[in-house]
Amino acid sequence: MTAPSTGPIGLDPDEPAPIKAVPLRHPGQWISAAIVLILVALFVYGAATNPAYAWDTYAQYLFDTRILSGVSYTLALTVLSMLIAIVLGIVLAVMRLSSNRVLRYTAWVYLWIFRGTPVYVQLVFWGLFPSIYKQIDLGIPFVVQFAHFNIQAWNAAFLFAMIGLALNEAAYMAEIVRAGVSSVGEGQTEASVALGMSWWQTMRRTVLPQAMRVIIPPTGNEIISMLKTTSLVVAVPFSLELYGRARDISGVNFQPIPLLIVASTWYLIVTSVLMVGQYYLERYYSKGASRQLTARQLKAQAAAKETESTIVEGESDERR
Repeated sequence: MTAPSTGPIGLDPDEPAPIKAVPLRHPGQWISAAIVLILVALFVYGAATNPAYAWDTYAQYLFDTRILSGVSYTLALTVLSMLIAIVLGIVLAVMRLSSNRVLRYTAWVYLWIFRGTPVYVQLVFWGLFPSIYKQIDLGIPFVVQFAHFNIQAWNAAFLFAMIGLALNEAAYMAEIVRAGVSSVGEGQTEASVALGMSWWQTMRRTVLPQAMRVIIPPTGNEIISMLKTTSLVVAVPFSLELYGRARDISGVNFQPIPLLIVASTWYLIVTSVLMVGQYYLERYYSKGASRQLTARQLKAQAAAKETESTIVEGESDERR
């Protein structure tokens, strides 16, 4: 007979003792966090007690009707310019991917010009457009004119600002769309064609849904960048947007600092809303791109396994 084991019941005496995990401590994180909080508190206290910030003026003009009107013009410029830029960018991206050399090189020259010159300089040119082209005639050259437009009689600063922003942004959107479409494997397109899909069906059902994962994040960044770029339309000149309104008010009360903070506050508010929308769009189009399942997917998977086990048990009972 062998001697009974003196160790705990159910444990092999030859096995090593279980490892007791001790979590790592990170004192450096607490020290750095304390330093950051102290610096932030000092900055907030200094800003609150500094009379140069004129917080009473800031509170007075934060919800001023002129500022709110500037916010609406800024949003209108952003939305309209981005819509035009996205449509034109898709056209330019298709031209860049085309096998036609004329279309491909024409798109390349467009991108070269608008990406190679500052947007402020382009807006200045659009502001001088009525001086460069005093009138535009449409028709057959040297034969007959169908329409005549007197550009100098137009008071269309908003239109020229929108066109200037859209044409500049279209150059960047074209590269974003081209990169997104190029990221989809050729096998996806070939499989869709083999199934009898047309070019439009292939783009709508196969290519674009997969390309959106690449297109959405930089497009969201471009929208946020466009929102801030609208402050440059004073070069057209168009001064009814947010920064132009704040600058006009500060030119009257001679307090530019609080008005700049007012404009920055509204830019931050709108940008934050756009960032939230971008987050949900990215999450929507990233479905299936990660192995990590969401809570809803885990519940559906558990319910499917439970149903499958119930069916198997029922079949086994019938066989018995």
